[in-house]
Amino acid sequence: DIYSLAEGGLLKTFFISPAGNICFHGKCSYYCDTSHAICGNPDMLEGSFAAFLPAKSVAPRKTWRHPWRRSYHKRRKAQWEKDPDYCEVVRDVHPYNQGRRLLDIMDLSIFDFLMGNMDRHHYETFKLFGNDTFPVHLDHGRAFGRSGHDEMSILAPLYQCCVIRHSTLSLLLTYHSGPVPLSAALNRSLSSDPIKPVLTNQHLEAVDRRVGLVLQVARECLDSAETPENVIFIRDELYSNVKPDQPVDDGHYFKREQ
Repeated sequence: DIYSLAEGGLLKTFFISPAGNICFHGKCSYYCDTSHAICGNPDMLEGSFAAFLPAKSVAPRKTWRHPWRRSYHKRRKAQWEKDPDYCEVVRDVHPYNQGRRLLDIMDLSIFDFLMGNMDRHHYETFKLFGNDTFPVHLDHGRAFGRSGHDEMSILAPLYQCCVIRHSTLSLLLTYHSGPVPLSAALNRSLSSDPIKPVLTNQHLEAVDRRVGLVLQVARECLDSAETPENVIFIRDELYSNVKPDQPVDDGHYFKREQ
């Protein structure tokens, strides 16, 4: 259906594979070519469209390179993978040096870990609110892949920075030890979806297991901290690492090697 209506740049991404299947590839700076295509069988493909955001003309968005972005290189590691003190670099850059942004990154890393999403290379914010805004949670195409594997490196922001919102920690504890585990809450929320079951039992079990792993990391942070207040923040404004002459991230600061 899409192929028959495609035109221009979109049409150029479609091709017929040697096996006779209709395939297409994405448009990006890496892994977007015919060798990394998505193919039908022969023209049918199971997928989902999760969100439609307001047009950028209505709600302009700013794109930020994620400080803990992966290298996407077979042999070269990102700086955060080589430097256990990498968070000190991030803390020294505005807007990660005060207020909500670094705590938002912690929430985003936990969210990605629960889903098993290793592909958080950028994030976006609404320009209207300046730096007093939140990351828009989008692009989760790599989520819920390997239910039997817990990729701990997704939590690198958390275990390297050891900061977390009180509200986030409280919610995780509720799902971990309360009457309704996260798996049950998810299952109930998705039960009315036309394509239910959206998640297999293996993925639901993985979500509960990963909640426990996040809490374990938080516990290790608390054990190594001088005071709990250095780890758990009741209000965003209590977090501050402001110093004179700190660099400012314009959205691309972490593109270059630090």
